[in-house]
Amino acid sequence: MHIAMLSAEYPPRWGGMGSTVFHLSSALVAQGHRVTVITRNGGKGDPPEIDGVSVRMVGWARIPMAFTRSYGKSALKELRRLHSEEPVDIVHLHCPMISWSKKQFEICKQEISPVVSSLHGSWLGERDGLRIASKQKEAAVWANPNDLAILITGGYYSKFERAALHNSSICVANSRATRQDFVDRYSPPDDWDCEVVHWGVDTNMFSPLESNQDDSIRNRYGVPEGGKLLLAVGRLAARKGYASLLRSFAKVNPKSNEIRLVIVGRGHLRKRLEKLAKKLGIGEYVIIESGMPFDELATLFRSADLVVYPSYYEGQGLIPLEAMASGTPVVTVDHGPLPEMVDDSVGRLFKMGDSDSMATVILDEINNAEGLKSKGIVGRSRVLEKFTYEINATRFSEIYQRLI
Repeated sequence: MHIAMLSAEYPPRWGGMGSTVFHLSSALVAQGHRVTVITRNGGKGDPPEIDGVSVRMVGWARIPMAFTRSYGKSALKELRRLHSEEPVDIVHLHCPMISWSKKQFEICKQEISPVVSSLHGSWLGERDGLRIASKQKEAAVWANPNDLAILITGGYYSKFERAALHNSSICVANSRATRQDFVDRYSPPDDWDCEVVHWGVDTNMFSPLESNQDDSIRNRYGVPEGGKLLLAVGRLAARKGYASLLRSFAKVNPKSNEIRLVIVGRGHLRKRLEKLAKKLGIGEYVIIESGMPFDELATLFRSADLVVYPSYYEGQGLIPLEAMASGTPVVTVDHGPLPEMVDDSVGRLFKMGDSDSMATVILDEINNAEGLKSKGIVGRSRVLEKFTYEINATRFSEIYQRLI
């Protein structure tokens, strides 16, 4: 079948959604489908070439939050053009970064095809995460234009999430927590059709350390022989909880100064976080990378002893799965969707926003070498069993076929 995939993120705009749509499209093509992605223009570079996947780029207003409406309008116009040239069997929206009204959903269903809406999370959930981050004294909650726009206009744009919930042919949430979030906020009709499909990760790129690999990564970050490497990955934004992580690491570090913490992520908080690390007396043990190539990041994942993920809000959260796929245990918050993927057999959970709880869990894990090894093995097996893009493509193919 011919699937039109509407996503505001797609490579060269890599990110959680962009990566997901890229890999899902590739996996669907491998199962015999054709995919046309309609995404925003203006990214740096060209989209990767995949046989069976075509990419159309449309204009959008470069205004925080408002881009979801302008992109949605442009995408629908391009979708109509595409359908007139190559009939579309299924339209797959990736929400909330595209905002359609009830009328736009009806136009699509009447003129083109049924609509599947993937729920990656909610604007109101993002807003709540920012409010929690503010209470936890995270750095610069009010300084980032995008975060500020969510705080101020999240309530307005939530009406388009309601429209997606009430007017899609079917909704697919990326976690049980996201599904429940939409139920609690928007009171769906009794016949609401919403499945849960957890996104997978690239298990070829993110794979365990081979016995013959050297210690160049650990040497690069000054990890002494017998020392430990902690890794945190994700956008440098307030709701990701990095200030909380640094305060926790300040409690871990006195127990052993042979531990290094590497944070990898783009964003506006780097200087603020580096300043906080120095203030806490851990500056020489913390390294913040603005970004790195995927192959290098994958090597870092598999070279780390433990991945820490302190986020205050996620629709699902892919970093823990990338860690598990790499054979590296992960510790994360006991909140939202994270317990759906992480438990004591692959890592540990700590109380969200509690630096003492986080520090205790980190110390318990890194001081148990045999436990780290066994949890890494179980984590990799769990991802291969439950969290791959091949599984995603199969589930979505079944959903598409049911609608057709």
